[in-house]
Amino acid sequence: QVQLAESRGGLVQAGGSLRVSCAASGNIFRPNSMGWYRQAPGKQRELVATITWGGTTDYLDSVKGRFTISRDNAVNTVYLQMNSLKPEDTAVYYCNMNQLGAVYWGRGTQVTVSS
Repeated sequence: QVQLAESRGGLVQAGGSLRVSCAASGNIFRPNSMGWYRQAPGKQRELVATITWGGTTDYLDSVKGRFTISRDNAVNTVYLQMNSLKPEDTAVYYCNMNQLGAVYWGRGTQVTVSS
């Protein structure tokens, strides 16, 4: 079993920056991929960014150039640096891990961007 614990999100003004992290614990195997999803009120959960064990990344088009995903394999932690935040980035952000065919989710952290 794997547990994912996201850091606290927060409230930030449009144009501001915020970094969230997610620490994985439990039965961690290599390789695995980690990522961030988000869900805004009334909308479906969408993939924001993913990163493989080796560091290959992929992003939602609307966050490219503004968000950066990274990971520290030594401490099983993934980060999401969010810059130039927009009100439409407001959502609950969920950490995700894919490992040996199993998918794990964090509880989510609220990110609110005010205009």
